[in-house]
Amino acid sequence: MKVTSSFSFLRRRHSSRWLTLALALGAAVLLLHSHANVMTHSSAVRSPNHLQDTFTPAHSSVWEAVQDFIGWRTEPVQPIAFTHKKHAENQVECTACHQGVTKGPVAGLPSLRVCMRCHAFFAKDRPEIQKLTSIFNAGQDVSWQRVYGFSTSAHVKFNHAPHIQSQIECSTCHGNVPNMTVAVRAVNINMGFCLGCHRFKRVSTDCETCHY
Repeated sequence: MKVTSSFSFLRRRHSSRWLTLALALGAAVLLLHSHANVMTHSSAVRSPNHLQDTFTPAHSSVWEAVQDFIGWRTEPVQPIAFTHKKHAENQVECTACHQGVTKGPVAGLPSLRVCMRCHAFFAKDRPEIQKLTSIFNAGQDVSWQRVYGFSTSAHVKFNHAPHIQSQIECSTCHGNVPNMTVAVRAVNINMGFCLGCHRFKRVSTDCETCHY
């Protein structure tokens, strides 16, 4: 009897989760539909300057709010297929390109001028290097797409410097980057991940440590 009751409870609990998810998705579709109608109507009666209306101060649209809520993010598409593996094989350290990582909150990316210090002489015949050279000759810089990052609504202020100074390896948060070509999100960096590491290292888990 107890076993049967337990399975019944689990089935009801599982069903309720799916029902909650279905209701949430249904509500999102309705919101998207109504918001689209409002924006269509607004565009017909307002000047073009009013087309920059936002759904909330944190989200430009209902769809963006739904994506943020469920934690869904598209994979970034980089303009250059930069291969971390090849650079690691040539003994190029992470800090050679991400020079800000030991000094402050932002790891930073090298300017195209730094890239061309080597690639003005090496691997010039490679298609991706030729793209790089064309961008450099046009007086522009590479518009890299962010791979990791926190939602603005999370109010997280992550600082790389103290983590590097505490000898936290890059791979802890970024995965095995030296074996990657184009960088991908290999680690799900969420609140549980960060708190688990802080507790293991016996460092502060106060809210204001990360949220300020």
